[in-house]
Amino acid sequence: MENHIDLKTESSADLKVFRSNNLKLRRFTQNFAYSLVWLAGLITVLSLLVVIGYVFMRGMRGFEPGFLTTPPAGGLSGEGGISTTIVSTVYLVLMTITIATPLGIGAGIYLVEYAGEQSLGSKTVAALVQVAHFGVETLAGIPSIIFGLFGYALFVTTLKFGFSLLSASLAGACLVLPTVIRTTEEALLAIPTGLREGSMALGATKWQTIKNVVLPTAAPGIITGIILSVGRIMSETAVFFVTLGGSFNMPTSVFSSGRTMALHLYYLAMDTRAFDKAMATGVVLISSIIVINLLINIVSRKLRVGVRD
Repeated sequence: MENHIDLKTESSADLKVFRSNNLKLRRFTQNFAYSLVWLAGLITVLSLLVVIGYVFMRGMRGFEPGFLTTPPAGGLSGEGGISTTIVSTVYLVLMTITIATPLGIGAGIYLVEYAGEQSLGSKTVAALVQVAHFGVETLAGIPSIIFGLFGYALFVTTLKFGFSLLSASLAGACLVLPTVIRTTEEALLAIPTGLREGSMALGATKWQTIKNVVLPTAAPGIITGIILSVGRIMSETAVFFVTLGGSFNMPTSVFSSGRTMALHLYYLAMDTRAFDKAMATGVVLISSIIVINLLINIVSRKLRVGVRD
């Protein structure tokens, strides 16, 4: 009897030791994984700060009086400012987003809200929906220069729009369209089904539910996708290198050639000796993207608060 009690006591003690060691191991594993995540985040932030810091330190040397208000002078010297490139960038962004946003949001709404129901009643529709999803996934992975060559072949040459803001904005819309569609889909899929069911249970139609319930709730995610597209347009060069033309003159119509800030930076860095001017242009470009990101964060927060209220 005493031996049995001793064995039971020893087993209980061994179990406590095992549990204690297991708990220590789990805590160590958790802390180690947590440290790795923090390290990865710090490396990312430090890399960003190093790049931005280097560009800003080098770029401030290229700032001169009138740098933001005078047009480029052209030539290998890289003289002048970047006023016309700022205007061209703004025009291009507005035109591209105007084209891509309704198409991307509309496609995303159809694929999430309507395609599933229609696919149940028709194999043909189901196959077309699968093809559409595959097409969006494929377009998202195509190199940007391919969109540029497509834009050159179709808009510049075949439709005879020439090297212009119109050709560049149409090619740019093709480039960012997959991003707008995907972000719209993800934002809509994140909306609980109960919100849709509750709205239709109160007598609202499918479209009324989408317009008054689903889209306002998904607006922060959709706007985030649009702003990501804006950032890509501003930083893209390959597409616009073969569709925009590269003129440093002030654009006067949608058929005018132009030069974005990113494209101007490329020309300064590769074709001139004005490397400091190129870095100064980079400062303006990075600052613009940072401001846009800050604005979208503010807008998204206000929209989320409005939806909750």
